[in-house]
Parts: sequence; structure tokens; C-alpha cells
Amino acid sequence: MADMKPALVLHLPNAVEPLIFALNDEDADEIAKKLHLLLEHGSVETIQTKEDTKVTVNFAHVAVAYVEDLQKKGKVFGLR
Repeated sequence: MADMKPALVLHLPNAVEPLIFALNDEDADEIAKKLHLLLEHGSVETIQTKEDTKVTVNFAHVAVAYVEDLQKKGKVFGLR
């Protein structure tokens, strides 16, 4: 089985391409669990990336956010 490459994917309103931040496995699980709350409340959260940088995200300005495995190839959102 291939190693997972989790990433936080953020779609901003009026942006053509999403912002993608590689995450550590442990951080990805934690973020995925609270992501719905961050979006619902428009919270500001600092995210630790896999490259050991910190990114502060204002979720009030995010239209869609999810944690995705970047190892998957050929996956298109909404299609089977």
C-alpha cells in the first residue's frame, strides 16, 4: 500500500485554484476532526505544515475546506 500524503485543501471564493498545504499524518487527523467547526464559526487557526512552517488561516474567508490524500491519482471531486 502506498504511503498517504495528506493535505489541507482550501477553496477560496473567486479563486481559480485551491490552496494546498501538505500535512503530517497526525496533524491531518486532528484538523479533519475539527474542520467543520472552523468553517461554521469562521475561526482563525494556525496550521503546522509538513515542511514545518505555520500558516494562519481565517476560515471566515474559505468557501470549502477538506483534508485529502494527494497520493490518489485521477480523482475528480463529485464524479465516480
